[in-house]
Amino acid sequence: MTNKLICSFVLGFFLSTLFGAFLVPFLRRIKAGQAIREDGPTWHMSKAGTPTMGGIMFIAAVAVVCLTVGFSLMLQGEYIHIFVLIFAMIFGLIGFLDDSVKLRKKQNLGLTAKMKFLLQLIVAVIFVFLLWVFGYISYDVYLPFWNITFHLPPVVYFILAAFVIVGTVNSVNLTDGVDGLATGTSLPVMLFYVAVAFYWGDRYLGLGLFASGLLGALLGFLLYNFNPAKVFMGDTGSLFLGGAICALAFAYDMPLILIPLGIVFIIETLSDIIQVTYFKLTHGKRVFKMAPFHHHLEMGGWTGKKWKEKELFVLFTGVSFVFAIISFIGVYGRW
Repeated sequence: MTNKLICSFVLGFFLSTLFGAFLVPFLRRIKAGQAIREDGPTWHMSKAGTPTMGGIMFIAAVAVVCLTVGFSLMLQGEYIHIFVLIFAMIFGLIGFLDDSVKLRKKQNLGLTAKMKFLLQLIVAVIFVFLLWVFGYISYDVYLPFWNITFHLPPVVYFILAAFVIVGTVNSVNLTDGVDGLATGTSLPVMLFYVAVAFYWGDRYLGLGLFASGLLGALLGFLLYNFNPAKVFMGDTGSLFLGGAICALAFAYDMPLILIPLGIVFIIETLSDIIQVTYFKLTHGKRVFKMAPFHHHLEMGGWTGKKWKEKELFVLFTGVSFVFAIISFIGVYGRW
């Protein structure tokens, strides 16, 4: 198992780095530049024109890892890593459509919110249903830290699953607002999934291969995405990443682990919800200088300190890493 996990990581990193060497110049050549929000921090306007859809490089890399390192598992009839890959790629496709509309219209708005929500909801329900049909999950919900499991009625489980998946995917998408931020905060999450597979044994090797491959691929992508970013992952990458994170949680049959594991994404989402709700209730007042939360810190909210992008990267990645450790402690005694 150890050798396969290491091989997946190394191959993911190498391929993502290699693909980036060709993809970034290609995106520049076809003028696939990102439009920047006009209501955002003014200094972000200098990023206008930076190539987007760079997430293609780590998507392609982890796909190759699954089909090569994971090929022996497929010969044995084990396809869970392929299920996770396809699920995440479908979300990536939704993001690709969104990015394509933005590029065509030369603006920061792509597909309508209703359209994206509907597509994501359909994909989420189908994925959970297939996992159940193939016996990868049950309607039992595992509660980390307490190490207990309780049963839910099928309808309730599917509603919970759809809510968690769509929420997680969009939370990761919200976090992708500063150079390297979504990438950095996702690295400890993937490391957690690799550690769980290693500790729980061969039964979870397929999931470990996917997580290890994506961990390496994200590190390769970070070479291009770290501040100052040469390329953005775009919705193509962020929706794939969100899909991968929640797909792994369900494939491991422990969706509630996303609460501590995805704490950074939850904070980002809550800040956005609080901002919009308070703004409407008070007819224009704000809790944060700007939502989501990373923009609030970037603009000197509360303390007056204006966090630089590299500082935000270190802060958010560090918090994500700490909670990845806490999450591992929470599932340590499951098997």
